Amino acid sequence: MTVRFIGIVHTQNVSEIHRPTGAPVDKRYLATLANAQEHAGFDSVLIAHSSSSVDGQQVAAFVAANTDKLGLILAQRPGFIAPTYQARQLATLDHFSDGRLAINVISGGDDTEQRRDGDWLSHDERYERTDEFLDVVKRTWNATEPFKHEGKHYRIEGQLPTVKPLNGSGVPIYFGGSSDAAIKVAAKHADVYMLWAESLETTAELVNRVRAEAAKHGRDKHIRFSLSSRPILAATEDKAWARAEDILERAKAQLPANTFFINRPRDPQNTGSQRLLRTVSQGRVVDKRLWTGIAELTRAAGNSTALVGTAEQVAESVLEYHKLGIDEFLFRGFDVVEDALLYGRELLPAVRAAVASHEAGQGAADSAVRAA
Repeated sequence: MTVRFIGIVHTQNVSEIHRPTGAPVDKRYLATLANAQEHAGFDSVLIAHSSSSVDGQQVAAFVAANTDKLGLILAQRPGFIAPTYQARQLATLDHFSDGRLAINVISGGDDTEQRRDGDWLSHDERYERTDEFLDVVKRTWNATEPFKHEGKHYRIEGQLPTVKPLNGSGVPIYFGGSSDAAIKVAAKHADVYMLWAESLETTAELVNRVRAEAAKHGRDKHIRFSLSSRPILAATEDKAWARAEDILERAKAQLPANTFFINRPRDPQNTGSQRLLRTVSQGRVVDKRLWTGIAELTRAAGNSTALVGTAEQVAESVLEYHKLGIDEFLFRGFDVVEDALLYGRELLPAVRAAVASHEAGQGAADSAVRAA
């Protein structure tokens, strides 16, 4: 099974240890970051979304125009654009990017965040709407004659678009969300289900749970998994842990000025953060090198757990997740450009080598069993 690597792009140099400065859209920085990850060997980059962020679709178009082969995973929040219009927008962007587009569907797990853009549906209602939204989007992409749709959230008549995704059937759908409502929708629609790096035990439980739900739609062999982490690398293990502690101290210093974190509820609403906090409760280090320092500090505000060590040590830990059925890994550093290049030099090759060695061993063992 080939592993794939996902990076991330921002329009500013920003992380827990870097406060955003200057204009909210720095085209030169964005182009530099995208090209650094393409050069480093990442397959795709995630273009994230929030109620206060820049427009991701325009960011995706810019990245596509400034790279040659880097894939684009565009975060989309259903409910603010009609699904038929969204389907045409995405199909158009897929053409301009030469078929490099995927979408990351995020229904929203936080009522406060949703209401900033005027969405007052409850958590489960949002996932119900997402299900219907994706039904209509997919139907728009695959329509061969004008169609009609009458549902709870959308009513459409006579739609037949002239533009469709390049591959004819749609663009890949990435999906996040750990609640029961989220998993039901993901099982039906997702090509790739996205997880944050939790303990190996809880990760395995979630992968199995999603597969079981996908089996109800005959999709348990189809759905794939990605895992997001914040690797912290150094030449030695001691230096890597020292770097992790330095990152934590720098993040603490930035916290009072970071409005995103200081306005965040002490007890997060979204199930993903609640799950991640259960991993945090297991200790500062879980499963040998999963570090929870930043997740504890930010109350699990997004992808915030880190694998710490040398490139080879982190690759060993990544392999353990791969054995659970995960074949895509989103790696984002705290010094975003510098870490992306470091990952390209050291971590990505180490992970590929570890996976190849493991699968070769598995193949040899299977052959021996068949010959016996």
